[in-house]
Order: sequence, then C-alpha cells, then structure tokens
Amino acid sequence: MIGSATITSIAILVFVFLTVARGVRIIPQGEEWIVQRLGKYRVTLLPGLRFIIPYFDSVAHRVTTKDIILDVQEQEVITRDNAVILVNAIAFIKVTDPVKAVYGVEDFAEAIRNMIMTTLRSIVGEMELDHALSSRDMIKARLKAGVADEAMDWGLTVKSVEIQDIKPSPSMQKAMELQASAERERKAMVTKAEGEKQSVILSAEARLESAKRDAQAQIMLAEASSQAITKITAAFGENELPMFYLLGEKYIDSVGRMSQSPNAKVVLLPGDLQGALRGLFQKAREC
Repeated sequence: MIGSATITSIAILVFVFLTVARGVRIIPQGEEWIVQRLGKYRVTLLPGLRFIIPYFDSVAHRVTTKDIILDVQEQEVITRDNAVILVNAIAFIKVTDPVKAVYGVEDFAEAIRNMIMTTLRSIVGEMELDHALSSRDMIKARLKAGVADEAMDWGLTVKSVEIQDIKPSPSMQKAMELQASAERERKAMVTKAEGEKQSVILSAEARLESAKRDAQAQIMLAEASSQAITKITAAFGENELPMFYLLGEKYIDSVGRMSQSPNAKVVLLPGDLQGALRGLFQKAREC
C-alpha cells in the first residue's frame, strides 16, 4: 500500500506544478494581458515569458494590439431635403492603451461602432441628397475626425474609416428614375421646339432674301432694258427702218414660239404689221 508520506509528496508535487503553471505566462505577439490582484488592476503583461503571483494575480483581460476591423451595419439616414439613403461603413482601429480600453468602456468595439453610426447620421443629415451621394471622401474625413477624440479617451486610435456604400433607398431610387425620365423628356421637347423655331426663322429669312434678290433682278433687268432702248434709239436716230426690222424679227419669233405651244390653237397676225411695229417703236421712244 502507498503510504501517507508518498501521497503527501505527490500532492505537494501536484501543488507545486499547478502553482508554477499558474505563475508562468507566455504572452503571444500581438496581445497584451491585463493582470488584476485581488480584483484590482496590477500590471499589463507584454509579449514574451512573464511571471505572476499565483492565486493572488489573475489574467482578467486579453487585449489584441493588432488592427481591429469593425463592420458598421447598413442604416437608413434622412438627408436635409427629407430623402432616405442607405449607408454602411467599415472602420480600422487599434488599441494603444489596453488599460483605458478595458476599464474606460464596457465594450470598446461596440462603443466605437455605435459612435460611428451616430456620427454618420449626424453628418449626412446636414447634407442634401445630391451632395451626400457625391461627397464620399468628405463624409469619410468628417466621420474620422468626429470619433477620433472620443476614441483616444478609450485608449483607441481610429486609423481609417471607409464608406462602403452610400445609395438611395429603393423607393427613392424609383422616384429619382421617374424624375430623370421626366427631365429627359422635357429637354427633348425643348430641343425639338428650339429646332422648329430655328427652322421657321431660317425659312422666313430665306424667303426674305429670295424676295430681295428677285426685286434686285427686276430692277437690274429694267435698267438694262432702259439702257438698251436708249442706246438703240441713239444708234438709229431718225432712221426707223432698222428699228422696224429688229422689232419685226422679234415679233415674228415670238409668234412662232406661241404657235408651237401645246395650248395654242389659233395664232392671229395683225393686218397692218408695219403700223403695229411703228406703234411699238413710238411707245419705246416715248419711254
């Protein structure tokens, strides 16, 4: 049978082993452990081999010193012009003071997440819809500045805040599509009306220009006829025979063309051709 001395030795060995095990701590890289003694903060253990007093000291919190990614859930935000948009974000924070992070707030990750959500609603609520949708960088900068001071009080550093998505709500998207469609139709109607207006103006200007040119042509023809008659009269003088010859030639040529017309049925020639020509010549001299 095993004696009492042996049992005592085994118990002492087990006690010593457990005591050493509880007193020796190996802290992994990227973590810092908060040690409390009898419920009160005592020391922060850095990475490496560390020792604590067993049964009096205890590791109360294991805090990571690596960058923490916080996903801020999507939320509805009302803009200044009463439009509803959906916004979500992501934040990158780092614990720089584990003591403040543990004892300054109940859950620092949840605290930062809720602060970002509240600040985001406040920033977007001051903006109009179009401005909010096109100012992602400005919102990000204001959001980071808005939570940085409070985060420092909790021993945290906000390294970056990114806006993952910012978009109108489904109902607002439908309203915007209808508005855009109406605006396109309005612009099309204005363009069409403007084109018709320009067409009418150009047509009127063309008719005016044509009338001016016709008038100028008639004036030039009249002046040319007048000059021609004057020169012919001056050339022939009192001798009427050449004039009769020319007028008769023109007269006969005109009558010939009239006889060749499909509508001409009967062509009448004056009986006194010479008298008719003399009358025409007399009128030309009077002009």
